[in-house]
Amino acid sequence: MDFSWTENQNELYAKVLALAKEKLNSSAKEPEMAQNLWHLCGELGILGLCVPKRYGGMGLDALTTTRVIEAYGRGCEDMGFVFATLAHLFACTMPILEYGTELLKEAILPQLCSGEWKGANAITEKEAGSDVFALRTKAVRDGKSYVLTGHKIYVTNAPLADVFVVYASTNPTHGYLGITAFIVEKNTPGVIVGKPFSKMGLDSTFASSVYFKDCHVPEGNKLGNEGQGAQVFQSSMQWERACLFAAYVGMMERQLEQTIGYTRSRRQFGRAISKNQAISHRIADMKLRLESARLLLYRACWLFDQGKNPVLDVSMSKLAISEAAIQSSLDAIQIHGGIGFLTEFGIERGLRDAIPSTIFSGTSEMQRELIARELGL
Repeated sequence: MDFSWTENQNELYAKVLALAKEKLNSSAKEPEMAQNLWHLCGELGILGLCVPKRYGGMGLDALTTTRVIEAYGRGCEDMGFVFATLAHLFACTMPILEYGTELLKEAILPQLCSGEWKGANAITEKEAGSDVFALRTKAVRDGKSYVLTGHKIYVTNAPLADVFVVYASTNPTHGYLGITAFIVEKNTPGVIVGKPFSKMGLDSTFASSVYFKDCHVPEGNKLGNEGQGAQVFQSSMQWERACLFAAYVGMMERQLEQTIGYTRSRRQFGRAISKNQAISHRIADMKLRLESARLLLYRACWLFDQGKNPVLDVSMSKLAISEAAIQSSLDAIQIHGGIGFLTEFGIERGLRDAIPSTIFSGTSEMQRELIARELGL
C-alpha cells in the first residue's frame, strides 16, 4: 500500500495552497467581490478539477481532486465561499458532464469551469429533505418542452446562479423512478429566485428559495432520460460526499496548526499552556480525528477511482469528517479560552461553518442509515 503522492500531485497541492492563502481570503460576502473570487477559482482550475480538459477543466481523478480541495480548504479561511464553489462543481457541473447531451456540455461546461457562470442544485423541498425523492415539483410534457411548476428551498448559490440543475416529478405514480433532472437557465420565464437566507455559518454561501411557475424547459435540457433523475442525483452526491469534505480536512489542519501555535506562545503560571496535559491531550485528540478522517477520505476516493462500489466508504468518510470538524472546532474554542468566543478572532467561525456539514449532502443520521444498509442491517 503506497501512501505517497506523485510529483504532479504535490505540485498541485502546493500551488493551490499558496494561491488560496494569497488571493482567496478577501471577503466574499459582497456580490462584486464574490464575482472576482469566482473568476480566480476558475483560473486556478478549482471549478473544473474533475472535468475533462476539452470542456475547460483539469481532468483529474477523484483522489487527486480531493487532494487539491484539501489544500483549498486549508488555504482559504472562508469556508462559506469554499462550500459554494464546490457545490457548484459537484452538484451542478458534474451532473451536466455525466448526463448532459454533447450540445449542453459544450455550451455550459466551459462557462462553469471558468467561473463566468455559477451553478446551483435545486432538489430540496419543504416535504422532501432527507426523503429527497418525495418531490412535489412537477414537469409536464408539452410538445417538445416540459412545463415546470414547484418550489425549491435551501438552494445553494441560487441568488448568484446562472444555471440550475432542477429535479422534478415527470411521473408521480413511479415514485423515485418518476423523477427527471433538467437544466434551467436563470433568465427562463417563470424562474423566480427568493431573497438570500440569513444563516448561522457559511456566511459567504448565498442560498435562497427558487420558484418555478409554468416554466417551459426544452426537451434537450434533460439530464439523462426521463425517469433517470434519481440516478443523476445519487451520482452527484457520491462526488460531493467523496470529494467536497476534503475541504473540511484542510480546515481542520489549519485549525490544528493555529491552535498549536497559540498554545506555544500563550503563557500561564510561568510556562506555555502547551505544557499542560489537559491542553496537549486535547490537541492530540484533534490530530487523531484529523488523520483518521483523512485516511477514510483517501480510501473512499481511491475506491471511487477504481470503479468499485464506494457507498459504504464514502458515507463513513463524510460522517467522520463532518463530526470531527465540529468536535475539533469546539476543542479549538476551549483551548483559546475567551478569545475563542469572540468573533473578531475568527476561532468560533470554524464551529459555525462545521455544524452545517452534518446536515448538507445527507445528514449524519442518513449516513449512518446508508452504512447500516451496506452492512446488510
